[in-house]
Amino acid sequence: MKKSFNLLPQEIYELPTLELAKRLLGCLLVKETSEGTTSGYIVETEAYLGPEDRAAHSFNNRRTKRTEIMFAEAGRVYTYVMHTHCLVNVVSGPPGKPEAVLIRAVEPAEGKELMLKRRPKQGRELTNGPGKLTKAMGINMEDYGGHFTKSPLFIAEGYSPVSISTGGRIGIGNSGEARDYPYRFWISGNEYVSR
Repeated sequence: MKKSFNLLPQEIYELPTLELAKRLLGCLLVKETSEGTTSGYIVETEAYLGPEDRAAHSFNNRRTKRTEIMFAEAGRVYTYVMHTHCLVNVVSGPPGKPEAVLIRAVEPAEGKELMLKRRPKQGRELTNGPGKLTKAMGINMEDYGGHFTKSPLFIAEGYSPVSISTGGRIGIGNSGEARDYPYRFWISGNEYVSR
């Protein structure tokens, strides 16, 4: 019997991007594949505020084949490859205002054996980074353009974190003043947070 999930409604994705980045913490990221289903609680996110944010792919409204989906409605899946790793983002902001939330880390929930088969790392190393979680969960470029309210890659309600921490984003050293914006959010004390 297929497990039923309480999917996040579209209006959640329409929250202001910084709010959405916090709201996604504790939610369940789910990926269904022919091998099986994996899921993980989102424990770390980073917000990218589009045209005004030097660290965003869509800075200055840069519109390319890669960033095109960022200009669509909120809730779309934006995947891209960086240093051979696929990273997954939630498109946010109204259509034409290309913003996104990067999912940086998850705490494994369902399908851990399958995750370990795809990425044989023990403990927190399994999913404590944006490229690690996509490999473990089987998220790839085929997911680009999908919508997080529909299978095979979707987000469901999970739990409400007791405490959320805020800090600077990671790996964006060449983005001027934007590298110091406190746009990274994580569940305080969770061992799967990237750093």
